Amino acid sequence: MSTGHLSIDAGAIAENWRALDAKTNCETAAVVKADGYGLGAGTVAKALAKAGARKFYVAVAEEGAAVRQALGPNVEIGVFSGHMRGDTDMIGDLGLTPMLNSIDQVTRHLESLPGHPFGIQLDTGMNRLGMEWDEWAAIAQIALAQRPTVVMSHLACADEPDHPMNPYQLDVFHQMTDGITTPRSLAATGGILLGKDYHFDQTRPGIGLYGGEPFRQSRTVARLDLPVIQIRDLDEGEVVGYGNAWQAERPSKIATVSAGYADGLIRAMSDRAMFYYDDTPCRLVGRVSMDLITVDVTDLPETPQALTLLGPQQSVDDLARAAGTIGYEILTSLGSRYSRRTIG
Repeated sequence: MSTGHLSIDAGAIAENWRALDAKTNCETAAVVKADGYGLGAGTVAKALAKAGARKFYVAVAEEGAAVRQALGPNVEIGVFSGHMRGDTDMIGDLGLTPMLNSIDQVTRHLESLPGHPFGIQLDTGMNRLGMEWDEWAAIAQIALAQRPTVVMSHLACADEPDHPMNPYQLDVFHQMTDGITTPRSLAATGGILLGKDYHFDQTRPGIGLYGGEPFRQSRTVARLDLPVIQIRDLDEGEVVGYGNAWQAERPSKIATVSAGYADGLIRAMSDRAMFYYDDTPCRLVGRVSMDLITVDVTDLPETPQALTLLGPQQSVDDLARAAGTIGYEILTSLGSRYSRRTIG
């Protein structure tokens, strides 16, 4: 086969959820947006439901459809973007729970789907989604009377434990919500690791389920093996790839690997990332192109049939650091051409 092979460890996803759940004394939901962070929303949601998760979150209503299809009617699926114009039928038919972000969304939801579940999202300083102080003060009494499932906010800097934004947002959240009887939620993965003051009634881990930082104790979830199409012998001074971006400083063996930026291996990895053959690192040389990558395998004792980009030797965050990005981008960029296998 000339396509890469992506192995997804469902057992590791479940174990990561249980490990994060064990750090709290409240309900633990699960974030499965962006097609389960690139690993398949249905696959991920089934593993998490088997582990015990009963509440799930997606970014938009359309993502909720895949999770509902995978899990059936007996779980709650929250939609972070809320109740957008045109989403009413989907929210109603699929039993999705929008997190209402504005007075307009509250009005739209209560008028179009009276009695249908919803949550509330508040802005405590991130300035991205949610109602600010004045909006919440104007609508709180009406909204709370309709018994929302949760009132939530989102931390901007939870991956930096000592960042002053964390206690600031915690204080604002308390000021906006203390005294209400509705369940509250503030912490995603990073917030869970900040400690019990951030846990409230529900946490909603995302990246930590998938083997990403800041949950450094997480198990590796994704392994990506890429086939070698051709091995080429180069003399000293010969060049490789578009723009002659790499020049051999010694006689070299270069493996042409079947993958590229069309498969989510971003161009910023060019001349920086490492592949592995067992435990031996092999440097990516030259530019990442659409379908092909070139790797220096001169020092390998044998000719490789495939090379590993993600796995026990290199996490999504290791690869992200080499590319100057974050593990989220690596995972969610994984392309559709890979053959996929779920284990565990």
